[in-house]
Amino acid sequence: MTDETMDGPNRFRAEAASQGLPPEEVEEWIRVALPAVYLAEGGDGPRVARAGGDPLLPHGVPKPSDPFVASVDLAALPPCATGLPLPADGHLLFFADSEVSIAGQVPDAVLYVPAGTPTTPTPLEHSWRKPYRPRELRTVWNQLSAQMPESFALDRWGDLADDEQFELADELDGAWSHVGGYRPPWSLQIGGHPVSPQNDPVHYARDPGEADPSANGEDTGDWTLLATWRYGDDVTELDSGVAHWVIRHGDLAARRFDRVHRYVEMA
Repeated sequence: MTDETMDGPNRFRAEAASQGLPPEEVEEWIRVALPAVYLAEGGDGPRVARAGGDPLLPHGVPKPSDPFVASVDLAALPPCATGLPLPADGHLLFFADSEVSIAGQVPDAVLYVPAGTPTTPTPLEHSWRKPYRPRELRTVWNQLSAQMPESFALDRWGDLADDEQFELADELDGAWSHVGGYRPPWSLQIGGHPVSPQNDPVHYARDPGEADPSANGEDTGDWTLLATWRYGDDVTELDSGVAHWVIRHGDLAARRFDRVHRYVEMA
């Protein structure tokens, strides 16, 4: 596991200064970065997540409506590495199909199984596709996750951001990426900012123009990325496909995973 959450910002400051980028915007870029955990195949560490195949479901729980993606052992994550109020133990199960959709709230897209809960392998019997390829994720590291440039510009300067401001956001992103160091190709991200080939799912979820009966007058800006999954080459119907699960901070703290929003997209 590598942890660059301390050194990364300093290397970024030096690189940004060498490019003449405005110090105020450099500090804002760092301020809004969020911690994240990344999981990948390979390595000789303990199994942190199990992906694909059949999920281990508690007895009597209704079968989720979409295929099983992954189960994360929360106790195996580095402590406090995501900055999210996740349960300290138990398993978090993620479900998503392989069709592009902006589904909004999906009550059974995420399931929390407390530690010690009896479970059994449960085929979901989706006739239109086989289960995703089984794999184990044993490589884990945590580091700061920067916003996508367009998202940074919109949050920083609003809908009236001009071309120069979008270009500056791209330059900040380039400097950040330049000093980011080597990262193994990851499959699952927990926390942080989304990496999206199309639209920012956090921005989409908090857009007050979205018809969301679950909001009930709550703060529409209190959304965060829970996880992102990269489908990989074995899902041929999606080109560089990803699934995002986003949730309000309050719902996450209350373990209201039935209020998760899910988005599936491709490049």
